Amino acid sequence: MKLTKQSEDFPAWYQEVIHHAKLAEHSPVKGCMIMLPNGYSIWELLRDQLDVQIKAHGAKNVYFPMFIPEEYLRREKEHVEGFSPELAVVTIGGGKTLSEPLVVRPTSETIIYDAMSRWIQSHRDLPMRLNQWANVVRWELRPRLFLRTTEFLWQEGHTAHATAREAKEQVSEITSLYKRFSEEVLAIPVVTGRKSDSEKFAGAVYSESIEGLMQDGKALQMGTVHYLGTNFAKPFRVKYSSEEGPKRHVHQTSWGVSTRLIGALIMVHGDDSGLRLPPRVAPIQAVVLPIFKKGKDTSELTAKAKQIAESLDHLGVRVEIDDSTEMSPGAKFYHWERQGVPVRLELGQKELEGDTVSVALRVPIEGNKKMQISTSLLGKEIPKILNRIQEEMFAQAAASLATRHHFPTTKDEFREQIESRAGFLQVPWCGTSTCEADIKSETKATSRNLPFEPLQQPELGVCIWCGRPAQAIANFSLAY
Repeated sequence: MKLTKQSEDFPAWYQEVIHHAKLAEHSPVKGCMIMLPNGYSIWELLRDQLDVQIKAHGAKNVYFPMFIPEEYLRREKEHVEGFSPELAVVTIGGGKTLSEPLVVRPTSETIIYDAMSRWIQSHRDLPMRLNQWANVVRWELRPRLFLRTTEFLWQEGHTAHATAREAKEQVSEITSLYKRFSEEVLAIPVVTGRKSDSEKFAGAVYSESIEGLMQDGKALQMGTVHYLGTNFAKPFRVKYSSEEGPKRHVHQTSWGVSTRLIGALIMVHGDDSGLRLPPRVAPIQAVVLPIFKKGKDTSELTAKAKQIAESLDHLGVRVEIDDSTEMSPGAKFYHWERQGVPVRLELGQKELEGDTVSVALRVPIEGNKKMQISTSLLGKEIPKILNRIQEEMFAQAAASLATRHHFPTTKDEFREQIESRAGFLQVPWCGTSTCEADIKSETKATSRNLPFEPLQQPELGVCIWCGRPAQAIANFSLAY
């Protein structure tokens, strides 16, 4: 069965890709998902690579309970108001009504900062950098697999610093780290910038984000980094003795990415044939397919396929053999194409006799979708090909992003381009929440961020929407 074309129904295409690639399915609990082995393997690969980078940045992994005393959230007014509509609250435990309700973790600032108030006493305890890989629960009214689910997996970093300057430097460094990870590992170009006050994290002084653009022209917030100032340090009494003597509140940051990154991989790289995975996060980077003919002895082909797979495995290539006989070769090709496997190695009688392998590429390189390679050169060539596919996928995504940046100069142009799902609209903006709310009400577009590196540097002039003096350049878009 063919997939729905992206151009015909992008949401349907997205759901079908997830189904056919066996990434996830809906759970019996509305709004939650079951991550299948293929989907969870992608999460493990990106998690493990990001974890190395986070640790290299100085953070240490911890784990905190998923239950948080409700009273903790109430200590920071803006925080609790921001999360209240999404909270899941436990009121009964062990068959008895609890004396104090427990919130199922929506994020961990409160419980971690309570611990920091005990762990931080002196300037010698700073900076403190902690990281947690965990699940969180936010009650979602309009769930969509990987993008918005009631429960999801994520990484959340939390740091404490002696000064505002050090904490703000931390924010910039993590935003840069997320950008590099997205572009170098996920092959997804992103736009970095500061969130508007209306879009910032509840309880933050300011937030920064990395924003990706999906192939349907909608934006996806792929990661956020928050400067919290002393907004949490004060209610949780996180103080340190300075070198000068007096106690001072720490300055804090928090930051995170989630399984939403898998949704981004699907929507940025997928095509009408299904999933396309960058090699660095592909659970199977190469599949070896011996092509059997009915009535013919298969032992020699099977032995050769195993030899090839073992040699690639020793080089660190994630490889699998498909020597099943239930499907025709064509059906197998179709199956692995939908799985997004970057390289397919086909081995038939002709290849066996010529001591070669037919190498089919999920993403063509320089227009080449297939090539013949001597088996003696596979160990040298396949890693090179995987690197070139990674580079090509980023180049394609970057080229697509470049064509979807627009610079309307009038309110009517703004409306027209939003209606056509044009992508990012970079415009001068007054920066007020009333104007932002008006734009969202009329067009459903939201400010994604105020880009650190605008693609154009026009004079600010006046706001494209309300005509008041512009205070910043902003990216607006429809978004997930």
